[in-house]
Amino acid sequence: MIKKTSIILGFIVIVFVVIYPFIKSKKIEEEPSKRKNPISFTFQGSSNYYISSYTNNQVELKIIVDTSSVKTMELLYNDSLIKKWIKPKEEEVFSFEPGMFGVGAKTLNILSTLNNGQKFVDNKIVTIFSGIVPEKKVTRIIKKYPHNPQSFTQGLEFYKGTLFEGTGDPGDQGKSFLATVDLNTGVFKQKKDLTLGFFGEGITILDDKVYQLTWKNQKCFVYDLQDSFKLQKEFDYAGEGWGLCNNGISLIMSNGTQIITFRNPETFQVIKKIEVYNNKGPINFINELEYIDGKIYANVWTTNTVVVIDPETGIVLQEIDATNLRKEGQGFSGEVLNGIAHNKETNKTYMTGKNWSAILEVEFVE
Repeated sequence: MIKKTSIILGFIVIVFVVIYPFIKSKKIEEEPSKRKNPISFTFQGSSNYYISSYTNNQVELKIIVDTSSVKTMELLYNDSLIKKWIKPKEEEVFSFEPGMFGVGAKTLNILSTLNNGQKFVDNKIVTIFSGIVPEKKVTRIIKKYPHNPQSFTQGLEFYKGTLFEGTGDPGDQGKSFLATVDLNTGVFKQKKDLTLGFFGEGITILDDKVYQLTWKNQKCFVYDLQDSFKLQKEFDYAGEGWGLCNNGISLIMSNGTQIITFRNPETFQVIKKIEVYNNKGPINFINELEYIDGKIYANVWTTNTVVVIDPETGIVLQEIDATNLRKEGQGFSGEVLNGIAHNKETNKTYMTGKNWSAILEVEFVE
């Protein structure tokens, strides 16, 4: 009995002397990762996770710092470094304009580096609303032209005085096409059908190349304008394709959300993205696009509204009510408003809709 007791006590001693120090050191090793963040920040209107502000607001940021451990501190907004502190004070106050990168959802991060090299991040999502109320306008009809009511219009554009149209195929019957159209008669002068199964969407023309999106096929077709719409290449992209226009340099694409993407016309790679917001929030269902005098004009799907967007910030500058166009252009079987085309040679603007029987020359008035 005494022998057995001695063996047990000896085992306990071995565990305490040999194994416990290892467990203790392991615990100490893991302790830094569980350490409380040595910085925190707040400002008026913020919560633990998100902040709302307007483009024209000035925000004062209050940062509380554990100066015993923090060596440097960096403020990153929308992935850009906007302020750095060396040996920050216990309380730092910093003012900035959250609308400096336009409207939409942005990320605000404060990165601290400790004396031992360890790093911590405190962050919040910042949602920026437009600080202006969009100017209200309406459409005034100047002249009415015939439009093929069989055309499910998805893209409409003038190029060197010629009207181009791209259509969709809601019945999946092979009715998507690209065509040049005689404005005065509505007759197709040149037409290229898409393969069955491809739903055509927005179109634009740049440097004698016609770009045509597809809805869910994740393909952009590029045609040679000088060679009877001969297919030159195809680009792949993720997500849906809706509207398309260009600013003479970049392709500008919508996908049915509030996001507009600028792409390289040679590679289709993303250059930048903007989010479309007014003073109340995001504008979703951005559809067919047209670039007019440095601004993006966009149909908002299922509505009679066209929004005019600042291409740098995403701010909605104007909201155009086009309700009066439906009576004159929709006909008996037409669907929603969709299609804006601006003729640079005449400085005239035209609008239509899906399966409408008319294209309408319009102007935008107060």
